[in-house]
Amino acid sequence: MPATVVGQPLSGNRCQVSRAKRRPTGFHEALIICGMQSDTPSSPNSPNSPNSPNSPNDRPVENPADGKDKPGIALVVVAHPDDAEFGCAGTVAKWAREGWAIYLVVCTDASGGGSDDATDVGLSARQAITATRKAEQHAAARILGLCDVIFLDQPDGLLMPTLELRKMLVRLIRTIRPTRLICQSPDRNWKPNYAIGRHHPDHLAAGTAAIAAMYPAAQNPWDFPDLLAEGLKPHKVRELFVMGAPEVNQVVDITDTLALKIAALREHHSQLGANFVEVEKRIREFAQKNGEAHGLAAAEIFNRAEH
Repeated sequence: MPATVVGQPLSGNRCQVSRAKRRPTGFHEALIICGMQSDTPSSPNSPNSPNSPNSPNDRPVENPADGKDKPGIALVVVAHPDDAEFGCAGTVAKWAREGWAIYLVVCTDASGGGSDDATDVGLSARQAITATRKAEQHAAARILGLCDVIFLDQPDGLLMPTLELRKMLVRLIRTIRPTRLICQSPDRNWKPNYAIGRHHPDHLAAGTAAIAAMYPAAQNPWDFPDLLAEGLKPHKVRELFVMGAPEVNQVVDITDTLALKIAALREHHSQLGANFVEVEKRIREFAQKNGEAHGLAAAEIFNRAEH
């Protein structure tokens, strides 16, 4: 069954307003400086473990800010295309419906997402995979109502939390100036069972780099002074949501956006197409299990910290 696109298009009115009000320098110009890509195609075109339930010591509660704060800007940082769809798509689709402007950063070039049986892993093959996965991610982003997708094009499978990557993320945080940041967990979770796919080294690296960029570097003028010289003033992110964290203290009701999460995942044909019936079944089961302890039909869970 084809996906039904009901989210807002990339770069819609809500996104244009946020750009005009929040960015200290030209957004695309700032990205070009460090070789980032932020393009919006004209038409939409390694499976990872989904957001599995945990057994937190403290009962997670719906974010008290949801539906009460004036909508702002959220930045999502992940390693690969489809990582956000597995971990937080229902949440960001909900926020987008509430008026939040949401930007997705994919740290790698996604060039390692081919078959495990491949014998041709040369440059042309990798470029073809990159093009396919970027197109799929843009299509998924449209469904969720995201404003933009930004690719940092670091080598897939080799991501490290380097100072170079941290600086790229600091540049984006100071440019986009988000209120909320969502990222992958930098830590392994061994309970109740170790989920191998979730703990891809790139996921851990992306989480480590994102949190280090958020604090202290993005808000500290003494970190990367050349960015300050460019006019990128420090910015303090107020909320951090970590996907797949060992400890959970936050549940977000995605009952009304679970269908969007599944539709967005369906766009990742190259990774999930052959097994999508099973993928959808697992996603629904995990969402239901995440929510049932809190009286919700479906939920995503996080560790949330205020700053």
